[in-house]
Amino acid sequence: MTDTAPRSGGDILVEHLLLNGVKRVFMVAGESFLPCIDALYENRDRIDTLSFRQEAGAAYAAEAHGKLTGETGVCFVTRGPGASNAAIGAHTAFQDGTPMVLFIGQVGSDTVERDCFQEVDYRRMFGPMAKWVASIDRTDRIPEFVARAFQVARSGRPGPVVLALPEDTLWGKAEVADVMPAPRAHPHPAPAEIARLESLLEAAERPVMIVGGAGWNDEALARMRGFAERYDLPVGVSWRRLECFDNRHPNFAGHVGYGMDSKLAKRIENADLVIAVCTRLDEPTTEGYVHVTSPVPRQKLVHIHPDPNELGRVYRSELAMVADPTGFAAAVASLSPKARPRWAGAAEAANAEYRATLEPGPMPGDTNLAEISAGLRERLPKDACITLGAGNFALFPHRFLQFSGPGTQASPICGAMGYGLPAAIAAKSAFPERMVLCYAGDGCFQMTMQELGTAAQNKLGIVILVFNNRMWGTIRQHQEREYPARVFGLSLTNPDFAALVRAYGGHGETVERTSDFMPAFERALGFADRESMPALIEIRYDPDGITPDTTLSAVRAAALAKAAA
Repeated sequence: MTDTAPRSGGDILVEHLLLNGVKRVFMVAGESFLPCIDALYENRDRIDTLSFRQEAGAAYAAEAHGKLTGETGVCFVTRGPGASNAAIGAHTAFQDGTPMVLFIGQVGSDTVERDCFQEVDYRRMFGPMAKWVASIDRTDRIPEFVARAFQVARSGRPGPVVLALPEDTLWGKAEVADVMPAPRAHPHPAPAEIARLESLLEAAERPVMIVGGAGWNDEALARMRGFAERYDLPVGVSWRRLECFDNRHPNFAGHVGYGMDSKLAKRIENADLVIAVCTRLDEPTTEGYVHVTSPVPRQKLVHIHPDPNELGRVYRSELAMVADPTGFAAAVASLSPKARPRWAGAAEAANAEYRATLEPGPMPGDTNLAEISAGLRERLPKDACITLGAGNFALFPHRFLQFSGPGTQASPICGAMGYGLPAAIAAKSAFPERMVLCYAGDGCFQMTMQELGTAAQNKLGIVILVFNNRMWGTIRQHQEREYPARVFGLSLTNPDFAALVRAYGGHGETVERTSDFMPAFERALGFADRESMPALIEIRYDPDGITPDTTLSAVRAAALAKAAA
């Protein structure tokens, strides 16, 4: 801590962003935090500030930055409407376990509780979807609050912190010492817990490991690969955490969650030991708590998680360990079986079943989304970053693409639509040298498509694939299953997406046949790389092709037959 001359609240806050290693912030400007904007101007050579069109896009981008880099994402929005728009990003960070700090302008302390212009009680608003919500009511306490915010956001199960910034706090001045960030702690399992894990593995016959959660790095993943190899463990990745284990590794068993391969689902159900590493085993991963039942699993469960509050909350486990990916991976780095495992060959068999799912099947119409993603799998570099919104279109990249490690995939576990484009902006800003590809459905894309302007303004050469079936496809599938042949409220009249991106100065094409996609992709990628501007391909396909495994007509026929039985 060092003494300093009097500084404004905005200057103190931005200086403490720098002390916490912040290199980039995402925001929509507002008069409620003008001193912060001025401080960002003063430090524009040290902090990259991306100004978005709408607060949901800014908050999504901050969350994606945290997810892709392991750093804490930072977002600034104004009070009232701005905070309301940003709430979806905070909710995504909370459900996905992503470190993020959301700064919100607030009315002055002298007028609080008068229902002033755009005044909101942020503790009540964000309380259920943030790890900590507070208001910095004194200028001289900014260092304390910011230091705590970053510590809370990244510790245990990471998540969002919301700090309100009253105007008088930011405009005020204080002579205050800086508070340096605390070193990050990595909880490790106790030796007795590792010994218990070893004994459970020695007694097992059909073990399976599922990895997920936040906080993975290359070293931790390398140690987990070694652990899986030595014990010949089949390894699945939890819902939308495909980057948590190299999908090309011979122990990889596949994506665990909605739309998973039936053989993998059966393998998990029939396992006598499930090792869940830093994943919550949430509803999507277990497909409604079916494959790992709650509260008492049919399998013996070893549950490792950095937040002790997650252990025992949904599942009664045989062994629970408080550890993050770094701590657990270090603890098992020297663990080896005393003899050849009884299940030897299980990983090879599981991997063969996974590789069989990479073969694209038929789809109705002239455009086969499975073949498009399978072709991209062979074309994309291993370090390409893929961002995805939410919808049935995302099942195709989840099935047919392969991901190699941290920073290669970002998608919202909570199923928030509109995520893909802001996440791609965050990805290209963090990794300008890497290929960034966004998958978006036609409905998903239109929730944040105005951020094409953000990508163009910042000269970000991202490639966007918009999958156009002219409807809310996921809901249509559910509607046909529950109320067959009673389709209502799901159709979309869409713009010419290719023309839209051209209006922003980007490159746009429309594809209606599988054979036309790869040439269009090469042109789009060439433009994005050459011009440092966004390129978009609209892919029109038959709406009957709803998932890699079924059609809407088949869903409807099965529902009608069930109703008639």
